[in-house]
Amino acid sequence: MNPVTYVAPLDVSGALSHLYAGVDANAAPSKVIAGGTNLLDLMKERVMGPQQLVDINALPLDQITAAPDGGLRLGAIARNADTAYHPLVRAQYPVLTAAILAGASPQIRNMASNGGNLLQRTRCHYFYDATTPCNKRAPGTGCSAIGGLTRQHAILGASAQCIATHPSDMCVALAALDAVVCVRSSAGERRIDFADFHRLPGEQPERDTVLAAGDLITHIDLPPAAQFVRHSAYLKFRDRASYAFALVSVAAMLDVGEDGKVRDARIALGSVAHKPWRVPAAEAVLIGRQVDETAFAEAADVLLAGAQGQGQNDFKVTMARRAVIRALTQAVEGTHDNTTELTENEAPV
Repeated sequence: MNPVTYVAPLDVSGALSHLYAGVDANAAPSKVIAGGTNLLDLMKERVMGPQQLVDINALPLDQITAAPDGGLRLGAIARNADTAYHPLVRAQYPVLTAAILAGASPQIRNMASNGGNLLQRTRCHYFYDATTPCNKRAPGTGCSAIGGLTRQHAILGASAQCIATHPSDMCVALAALDAVVCVRSSAGERRIDFADFHRLPGEQPERDTVLAAGDLITHIDLPPAAQFVRHSAYLKFRDRASYAFALVSVAAMLDVGEDGKVRDARIALGSVAHKPWRVPAAEAVLIGRQVDETAFAEAADVLLAGAQGQGQNDFKVTMARRAVIRALTQAVEGTHDNTTELTENEAPV
């Protein structure tokens, strides 16, 4: 058994002091815990072994509030279910609701926090198996996935060090929405554009994000997105209908004028890279075009430029292209409000 110190500060300053104190413990620094739906699994499997857990559930970071500019602020410890079913999220950001409800199970969504969703780690089999070499878990030991079981692995942005994918559904929608991650540290506050928050593996696959030790996510800010409310879709391809991570997922949002031409577009792919995959040039292909399969296919080709399978996951290149076309087609047809499909364990109060 590995000893772990547990602290539960009552304010952000107290949380930061505990996190900063853990910066000196280079081998196993302090870790934040909210819902614990991923971290506790990793600790049980001995993939992660923090010396201290900083429980932030008492911090005032659980609110979802309208912003003065018409956007929305999501508290870092607001639960995924509360976020998905929040009236403002449902009305203004339906693609985010759809993405959250496509992930995990009702029980997990009731526990998982918004900030924790951003920080969840890859579900690569080799990362979870502490008996195998893994550069993400133990830098410099090698990547067992390369040449191994690769069905769920990356087709974009991979490196010779790591071919793992980011597993989140919520983050794919946040990437499409141009979210901003608000972070506090001992040095003060800073804002990180969502496109810059997660890293590609490169030579440091052990680093999933640009966060430094001692950083604390406090909020996620969403800019106004009223132009996309009527035409958005979240599409997820997976091995079974529930509680399965995506093989490929797509968040698609369109602003379509009265003439049937695209005025603005957002497309983000999930489970194809180390981070949600978005290429602005692919969206630019659609601007001024009629909404049809030809335009959608061209955008998909730009988005997937350079995609390469690892053998067992070669099918993901074709699947991703078809998923983009289908998601854009569904977005044209109109946004589906899947929050009406409530379950007994997750109905909002």
